[in-house]
Parts: sequence; structure tokens; C-alpha cells
Amino acid sequence: MGMKIFSVFFFALLFLASPFLQVARCQSEAEADVAEAVEGGDLGIVGEDVQDFGDPNYSSAPEVKTVCVFPKNSAKCPFYSELCRFQFSGMTVSRSLKRQSPTPAGNTATWFLDKCRNMSSRPSTRFMASLLLLLLYSLADSFADLPSQFQAQQELTDINKSTILPTCPCRRAATLLEMDSKNGNECPKNITEASQIRHGLTLLDADFFNDIKVLEIAKGAKEFNIPIIRTNRKLVASINGGLHNPSPLVFNPEWSKQQSQGKASRFNHPSASGIQRPINEEDIAFMSVLELGELIKKKQITSEELTGIFLKRLRRYNPVLESVVTYTEDLAYQQAKEADKLLSQGVHLGPLHGIPYGLKDIISVPLYKTTWGSTTFKNQVLNIEAWVYKRLKSAGAVLVAKLVTGSLAYDDIWFGGRTRNPWNIEEFSTGSSAGPAACTSAGMIPFAIGSETAGSITYPASRCGVTALRPTFGSVGRTGVMSLSESLDKLGPFCRNAADCAVILDAIRGKDPDDLSSRDIPFGDPFSVDITKLTVGYLDDADMEVVHVLESKGVKVVPFKLNYTVDSVQGILNFTMDVDMLAHFDEWQRSGKDDDYEAQDQWPVELRRARVVSAVDYLQAQRARGKLIQEVKENFNVDAFIGNATDWERVCMGNLVGLPVIVVPTGFKNIPNPPPTGTRRRTTVNTGIYAPPNHDHIALALAMAYQSATNHHKQRPPIDDLGPNDTIPNHPTVPIPPRRLHM
Repeated sequence: MGMKIFSVFFFALLFLASPFLQVARCQSEAEADVAEAVEGGDLGIVGEDVQDFGDPNYSSAPEVKTVCVFPKNSAKCPFYSELCRFQFSGMTVSRSLKRQSPTPAGNTATWFLDKCRNMSSRPSTRFMASLLLLLLYSLADSFADLPSQFQAQQELTDINKSTILPTCPCRRAATLLEMDSKNGNECPKNITEASQIRHGLTLLDADFFNDIKVLEIAKGAKEFNIPIIRTNRKLVASINGGLHNPSPLVFNPEWSKQQSQGKASRFNHPSASGIQRPINEEDIAFMSVLELGELIKKKQITSEELTGIFLKRLRRYNPVLESVVTYTEDLAYQQAKEADKLLSQGVHLGPLHGIPYGLKDIISVPLYKTTWGSTTFKNQVLNIEAWVYKRLKSAGAVLVAKLVTGSLAYDDIWFGGRTRNPWNIEEFSTGSSAGPAACTSAGMIPFAIGSETAGSITYPASRCGVTALRPTFGSVGRTGVMSLSESLDKLGPFCRNAADCAVILDAIRGKDPDDLSSRDIPFGDPFSVDITKLTVGYLDDADMEVVHVLESKGVKVVPFKLNYTVDSVQGILNFTMDVDMLAHFDEWQRSGKDDDYEAQDQWPVELRRARVVSAVDYLQAQRARGKLIQEVKENFNVDAFIGNATDWERVCMGNLVGLPVIVVPTGFKNIPNPPPTGTRRRTTVNTGIYAPPNHDHIALALAMAYQSATNHHKQRPPIDDLGPNDTIPNHPTVPIPPRRLHM
């Protein structure tokens, strides 16, 4: 105990004498070791924010607080940086210390040692604080009988924890130089690696680590992360498209705390009684699904004959619209004959019995190409029966064509061209469900199935002037469908009217056993909704004709604004969709197939950017998405609302939350810069009717009520007669808006 008490007094004395001892050691130990090295160009001296005090051309160095000595012929090793931070803190330079004139070349050591001498005039506060800590530590050790080895001394060991470095900064620098010469170029290599990694971390907004931690990250990534990443990739990511091994992390847009129970009952759709077969085939082509179904049921037309009419129209108009990828003619006639045979036996499968239709070409059908619109996959045949195809086949519908999808479900450009808008063929259809929208609009098919991740139902339906439903997320199973994002992808119908949309939704909805996100949602019957009991909001951009028509039918309409505080909605959607998409097309990117993509400013750019979104930031985006969902739920205080269907913020919000929306045509306006002699081409006007999740029947009922009083949805595009002297240039002159994420 006596020795320990002595130690206390010794350190107290050392504390009082520290400024003088520090300078003495600095001068006595550094003269021989540092002066020669500095004058020989082997050492440089830096302070905070100062690159090199030995530079004779550097005449205005900022004031510094910590002076560090490091090997000049190598980069600043992170090990030296740590020593500077922890061990050089005893050498404090006066705030008045500034370089007033260049240091003479070859005289850096003299300048530095002069500064050591100048320190004798004032206490070295950092060094004294360090000794005070040692004093307190020793005092505690005396009474607690703790080991006498100081933790501070342990931190002054070399990289191998074997060499104790001198206390004096100058002497320590010489020791470090000697160690560095023994280790060869290891330190410069480490600092180069740390610098490179730090550049990468800036892309993740994570460049706040010091060099030692950066190297630890690299070591951990190489030894731990990468083996796991490669193993998982081999297990689930060797095949593109996301058709297999779906994520068990399931998004459910349900707002009720109680999960829906029981199986949903079918809709009681009305029959189109009194329908007679038109003489003109074009009149037949523009009839609704319910009307055509009545003709087949009453045997006024056969499914085989109807199939022939639509196949002929597909072949006639496709060269202009570029909307068909594959004709499924053999399959269509086979299914049509089967439908006619069943009917002759007294078996009627429902309103879709014998009705022709088309599928967006991300939906797989055995024995036929499923190209995903991409050059890379244009010869791909997936012998998978998509769930939605199974549902339509069991309802008696007849598949006549696989319709254009934008390449990998992005926009309207595909390996065969770019799909046009039937109402103005100088324009393109926009959105990746380009084929379903254009073909339905042109009367080439009675209905089609498209998909939406972020606008690919709402945008092309609006551009092409058709009625289309983006249903509640999870309404329709997606097995056998190319996946972009498992928490955003939805399948929905393009039709002549809202009643047809209700009939198609009724046929394809339900639980898909292989799609974990799908649910058997107990929708109400849209044909039985009493709209006079509904309160419907309208936004500032709502089509007021729709508001007035619904009000005239007894609906209570009120001004409405959907408020939420989340201001990163579009970014959340980008993160969610792009990262999910990259997970499904990892091999495609790694193998360089993105170089063959049809539009290099689309997926290739998006997915390269997605490569540097960290898992942490992806999950933070999902948490922000959860906040958005909660806020929308709390502020959705009407039964439905009316507003623009193509507002980008609303498209993103609706898809993130899982809201259903039906797009309805509400009129037409003149095209920009029409020919002087006139034209029949038009720009379509439309609006959207939005409902809460699982309330698609409300939106459908309101749309049906509006369309019962108007005929905008019954108009036909002028693809046969554009007007006198109206010709379309080979290269359209209409400016196309900048592309967005219309998936």
C-alpha cells in the first residue's frame, strides 16, 4: 500500500511539472530522431485541416490545435490517424499560432522544434488533463487494489499489440516511421482501400466512419456478408422474373384490425336482356362483355364466330398500333369450340362463356412465348399456367392474343416497337399495359388483363380512353406473372365500361394458393350498392361533370382533401419498386443483359441506382410507407373520392397504400396543333374514382351510376377515318412527356 500511496504523490508531482517535462522530452528525444528524417524529406507535419506544413509554398495555414507527425513518403495511415487523435493530444498549439511566411525548405524540423520550445510558456492543457486522469486512476487503484496497468498505455501499442510507443509525439513519430519501414507498403495499401470504400459509402450516405472502421466494414463484408449473399443468390436468384421463391414478407393493405373471414360470394350481375345481334361486325366489336355474353347465351352468335371477328381486327390494326406480341389463334379456336360444345350440351359457365380476350405479355401461358416485351426474353416459353389465366379459362373465356407490355413492364417501348394511342395515333399509349389499353380502345378485343405497379393501368387507360380498374392489392393472384414488386404488383381489367370491370374482377379474384399476398376479399356486390347512402368527396382536380351527375343521382358530394405529412411518397415507391425489381433481375444485370435493353434511360439506370440502396434504408422506406398508410387511413373520412387518375403523387400514394381506383372516360378535347383541314383525332378526358382498400365495389357502383347517365365510354376512336387530308408523319411530331415510372 505504501508504494501505491507513493505513486499517487509521484503522479501529482508529475502533473505539476508536466509542461516542462513535456518540452524537455520533446527536445531531448526528438533532436536526433526527427530532425534528420524531416530534413531528409521523410516526415511531414500536419494539423487539423492542414495538409502539409512542410510545403514552402503554403503561407497561410489556418490555426491548428493538434500537430501530427507522419511518414511523408506514404499516405496518412489510419493507424497514425488514430494515434494522432488519442496520443498526440498532449501537444497543444496556441490558437495564435499561424504561419506568417513560408518555412524555408529543408528547415521543417527546426521550425517544429521551435514550436516545441514555445510551448514552455503555457501549460499543455490536454497533456495535463491526461495526467489528471492517470492520477485519479492510480488513486482508485490504491484503494480498490486494482491492477496498476493503465488502459491508456494499452492504447499506445503498435498494430501487432507488441511495441509500446514512446510518449513524446516526436519520438513516437520516429518509431512509427521505423515500424512502417518494416511493414513495407501495407499501410499505403490499407489507406488506398479505405479511401475506395469510403467513396462507395458516400453513395449510401454512410461516409461517417473513420478509416479503421471502414477497413473493419470491408473485412466483415468480405468474410461474412459476401458468402451469405452468394449462397442466397445461388439458391433463389439464378432465374430472372421473380416467378419462383416469393418473399414471405407479405404486404396486406387491410385497414380493419379484424381479418376478413369466410369466402366471398359472387356478384349478382344483371343480364343484358333484349340484345339483338348487329348486322355490322364493327358494331359487334364495340359491344360490352355483358352484351356479347347475352348474344352467345341466346345463340345469336357462336364463340367461334366471335373469335374470328376479333382475330381479324387484331391483325388489321396491329401494324398501325403495334399492340400485339403473339396471336394465340390455335388455342383460341380450340377454346371457342369447347365453349360452343358446352353450350350445346346445356352448360353455361357465366357471363364470360365464349368471350375473347387478351393478356398482357408478362402473364404466362403454356406452349406460347411470354416475352416480357424484352429483346433478352423474346423467345422465352414458360410452361406455367398463370393463376389469372386459369381463372378465365374456367369461366369459359377465350384467349386470342398476348398483348404488348413495355419491356420488362416499363412504359410503352418493347422489342417490336412502341404502342400507339388509337384516339390519336401520333401519340403513344404510355404505361407498360400499353397493349391491353390500345387493343380494348380500338375494339380489337372486348376486354384485356393488364397490370400495375406504379401507373400502368391508370396511365394507358387514361390516354386511350377506356374504363379500367386497379383493384385492391391482393385481390387477384399473380402466380405465373413476371414480378416487379411483390408488395405493389396488381392485375386488373381493361374494359368498355365499369359493369364489365365488375364482371371480370368477379371472375379473377380470390385466394391464389401460390401467391402469399393474395386474399379472398369479401367484396360487396357493386350491382347492389345503394349509392344514395354514400358520401363522396371531390378533389380540386376532379372532373365536375362526374360530381354533378352523381349528385343528381342522390349521392352526397362534399369537397375533400386527402392530407398526410409524409413528403417522400414518390421516393418510397422508387426504393420499394426498384430494389424489389433488382432482386428479381439480379442475374440479368450481373450478366450485362441490361446493355441490350430497349430504352437505356429506363430500367438500366433505375436498377443500377437500386444496387446501392442499403437494406437499412429500404426498411426505413417501408416504415415511412407504414406511416403513410396510417395517415391516409385516418384522413379517408368519406366512402370514396373523385380526382385526377394520373396525378403522379396520387399514383404513388395509391399504389403504396393499396387503394383501388377505377378510371372512367369523361369526354374529349381537341389535339394540340391539329391539321388546318381538321381531324377526328381527339385527346381523351378522364377521371378516377378512389375507394378504401377492400371497397372496390363502392368505386365500381359509382362509376356504373355515372356511365348510366353518359355515353363517353361508348365512343369509338377514329382509326379508320382520321379526317380529310389528315396524315400521320412517319416520325410523330407530338412531344412526348418525360417518361416516369409507369409500370
